[in-house]
Amino acid sequence: MLNFEFGSPWWLAALAILPLLIWWQFRAKGSDRASIFFSNTKGFGQQKSWKVTWLFLLPLLEIIAVLCIILGLARPRNVLSTENIKTEGIDIVLAIDVSTSMLARDFKPDRLEASKEVAVEFIRKRKNDRIGLVVFAGESYTQCPLTTDHAILINFLQELSCGQIENGTAIGMGLANSVKRLADSDTKSKVAILLTDGVNNTGHTQPLQAAGAAKKLNVKVYTIGVGTQGLASTPTNQLPDGTFIYGWAPVEIDEDLLKEIADETDGDYFRARDIDELKDIYDQIDKLETTEIESTTIKRYKDLFYYFLISAIICLTVRFILEHTLFKTII
Repeated sequence: MLNFEFGSPWWLAALAILPLLIWWQFRAKGSDRASIFFSNTKGFGQQKSWKVTWLFLLPLLEIIAVLCIILGLARPRNVLSTENIKTEGIDIVLAIDVSTSMLARDFKPDRLEASKEVAVEFIRKRKNDRIGLVVFAGESYTQCPLTTDHAILINFLQELSCGQIENGTAIGMGLANSVKRLADSDTKSKVAILLTDGVNNTGHTQPLQAAGAAKKLNVKVYTIGVGTQGLASTPTNQLPDGTFIYGWAPVEIDEDLLKEIADETDGDYFRARDIDELKDIYDQIDKLETTEIESTTIKRYKDLFYYFLISAIICLTVRFILEHTLFKTII
């Protein structure tokens, strides 16, 4: 069943003029017509012309046209659907390490691909948040600014690969770039999720310096260290054709630094030794960062005003034609 309503109901007050219009058309207006008085009417036929009988159509069409115009101005419409939505006001930046060590095969198929897969699942859950993407290795840049267009964001994320920028692990620069993306945000909650598998070894910004900036801007940082315990099959050399030579190398993650960054910004540090742990970490962050905002009601309408306006035009057109043809009078 359709739910009918008026978008501008105050126009309905104009319906009060209809009784006055009816009185004018059928009473007062008729007194203005010329007339001849006779002592009796026996000499006239008693049968009325059909034109006289149907002459009331002219004022009636005019009244109906005015009625339709008023109803059209009141914007009648059907409410097709009503939806109550509770949104979450959080801006999130994902900072992902793309150094060559992220090609280590202790995750399947490697750390980077596993991280991308889990991040995509996380993004799809956060339908009402603005999310951005920052990448870092020996330096850092913004792959995608904060956006609610998650389809574009996911495309950017899936295109990530190692070797796009100078190799190294500039954790401080990755975090500083993430904080910069969130600096102008006016949301209540601002979050950076920094994922790395190594030790800060380059960059002109120190990690704790970036963490201090994050704290001042109320940016909460969740840090994630990815990599198994012990040894992992890791790229140790690169051939001229771009392919990597793998060898066993110890997994080195500066967990103390990542914990300190998280503590400084009231965030948390997590360690992911396999893809299942990584999924659990993102699930935990998803549950931790939920800020409910006031419910918003969204209605979808189908406007009907044009039916009334078209009817008014038809009535006035028919009245004009009748007045100047069948009911034409000579004054």
